[in-house]
This record gives sequence, structure tokens and C-alpha cells, in this order.
Amino acid sequence: MTTSRISDPRTPPSKPAVGCDVVTVPARQGLEAVDILRRGPGDAVGPVLHDDGGGTLGFLVPPGTAAAWDVPGSTCTGTDGRGLTLALRPPVEGSDWLLPPGEADLATDPAVLRRALGEAARTIEAADSCR
Repeated sequence: MTTSRISDPRTPPSKPAVGCDVVTVPARQGLEAVDILRRGPGDAVGPVLHDDGGGTLGFLVPPGTAAAWDVPGSTCTGTDGRGLTLALRPPVEGSDWLLPPGEADLATDPAVLRRALGEAARTIEAADSCR
């Protein structure tokens, strides 16, 4: 008796596609937040996009983050469950990777990003008040 494996469309692929929402912030605050995250323990920051004009940074966060994102001065673009697939080529025309996706293709934890953006805003405010 021989058996064969049938390709069932209900069977998930062996390696699921990675999807992300994108938190967009002004470049100055984003760069400060990247520094804060990179000084933290482990891999606290995932892939980060920057636009060619240098005005904004985009942090990739887990899909669904946009539904509860409420950080002033930033926006979170949801992907309606479709997710943004990570690739070495930037997903948005006119952008490039500041921190490209690594082998793990991890997104930044939204709670960790929220704290880093808050700290970055306070740091910038303090620096600006010294002028």
C-alpha cells in the first residue's frame, strides 16, 4: 500500500509570511528612539525604514498594532490583517532601510517602542530648552 500527501490549501505553509504594521515618526525623534532601543538589552529594535527626504522613520511593529496605537506625534498604519512582508528591498518607493530586516525578521515590540519614543521626546525637549 502506498500513500501520497495531498496539497491541501487549508494546510498552513511551513514558514508563514511575516506581516507588520508601520509606526511613522519624525526623523529626529525616530533616530533618538533607535539609539535608545539599541542601547537596551537584546534585540529591542526591529527593521526601520527611512524616507529619502529624511523627514520620517517607520518602525515595523506586529500586525494589529494600529488598532490600539495612541502615541502623540506618530501614526501607525495598519495592514488590515494582510501584513507588510519583509524583504531586503524596501516595501515603499522612495524609502530605504535604516535597519534592514535580519535573519529573524522580527518587528519592534510596540510597548518597548512606546517607551523609547516617550524618552526620545523628553530628551529632545530638554535639548531644545537649553538653546
